[in-house]
Amino acid sequence: MLSPGDQAPDFHGTLADGRQLRLRDFRGRRHVILYFFPRDFTPGCTREACGFRDRRAEVARLDAEVVGVSLDSAEKHAAFAAAHNLPYPLVSDLDAKIATAYGVSRLGGWLPTRRVTFVIDKRGVVQQVIKTELSISRHIDEAVETLKRLQTPASPA
Repeated sequence: MLSPGDQAPDFHGTLADGRQLRLRDFRGRRHVILYFFPRDFTPGCTREACGFRDRRAEVARLDAEVVGVSLDSAEKHAAFAAAHNLPYPLVSDLDAKIATAYGVSRLGGWLPTRRVTFVIDKRGVVQQVIKTELSISRHIDEAVETLKRLQTPASPA
């Protein structure tokens, strides 16, 4: 699994509307909260997705975008996003290539991904990795705190 300081692997994945999303589309423009979740429509994943939705305006003020990834199909993501009014992209990773590149796949993609969130800065560097299956609200809380730290200029040494 990636660690803070690692370069985030670029990827491309299919969105609900069939368009492709690439991580490099954000480079130099926006920070990214990239969260991997096991499955659409499960209670924990729904709670997590809605938590990211509810704080999206705050994330946008911190010059960042939320992107969700799971092994579900683009069609299932479309239904999930519509059912819960999710205004951010959900990427379909049917072949688990993205999950594998980030080290969050289980058994080569045969099982749902682990619940892991990466905060990636505008340079494409991982700044924070949040790993917890049960403390779901920690993902958005810690991601926002990391984004706030990124807003503060580094002190001269």
